[in-house]
Amino acid sequence: MKIKVLTEDTSCSTVFRNEHGFSLYIETNDKKVLFDTGASDLFLENAEKLGVDIEDVDYAVISHGHYDHGGGLKAFLRKNQKSMVFINQEAFGRHYSKKHEKLADIGLDQELMNSDRIVLVNEIFQISEGLLLFSRVTGNDFISSCNQSLFAEKDGFISPDRFEHEQNLIITEGTKTVLIAGCAHRGIANILKSAVYLAYKQPEYVLGGFHLYNYGARISEDPAIVVQIGEFLKETGSNFYTGHCTGPDAYGILKQVMGDKIAYLSAGSEIEI
Repeated sequence: MKIKVLTEDTSCSTVFRNEHGFSLYIETNDKKVLFDTGASDLFLENAEKLGVDIEDVDYAVISHGHYDHGGGLKAFLRKNQKSMVFINQEAFGRHYSKKHEKLADIGLDQELMNSDRIVLVNEIFQISEGLLLFSRVTGNDFISSCNQSLFAEKDGFISPDRFEHEQNLIITEGTKTVLIAGCAHRGIANILKSAVYLAYKQPEYVLGGFHLYNYGARISEDPAIVVQIGEFLKETGSNFYTGHCTGPDAYGILKQVMGDKIAYLSAGSEIEI
């Protein structure tokens, strides 16, 4: 399995541009998957530099209803003419970030919801053999306080986002299981526990942001909580790759706790599993 980072907040070299966003290209023995598109069409530029032909993508997934993960969706639909795009049915709702007591719209382009290539899914959905989506993660272990600036509108009311629109992807190939998360707003520990329940095993690899940085307030999660998260993750025995909303301060703490069990993802990075 090959995984290439098309978009992230940092770049592994000056060859690749970066933005506040997240996008992964995943190639298994028989499938090509795009997981998130980042905030713009930048993923197309970096894909070309990495030798990835977006036109060949078989399936696309948008992890949740925030622009930094689905802002490039229109560009993807234009570039790729065959792939269906799997999005949680709640993801096209209104989503906001609070900054300086004002709410900013951080949602997806709602006009795209009417595309005949959008597949709205809920809870558990099998895309194809070896590709399983799941959402509505339960449990409240280590839920990041960085969620406190994020809101959603439902039935005309704006309230703290419960992230029912967030979905994660389990990829199974042979004996290997890989968990892909977008921002892990529901808590990476809770998401990982759900993945173990669904896959009947601990994933060997886990990739994604852990949302330990509040962009609105520009503060990181309490270091003591980050240490606890790191200790929990290390005990699982999985190998972790993170970036984007984890934030540099939190990543530094996780690295100290977890050592070689965690590494950073930057735009242009390539991983072979």
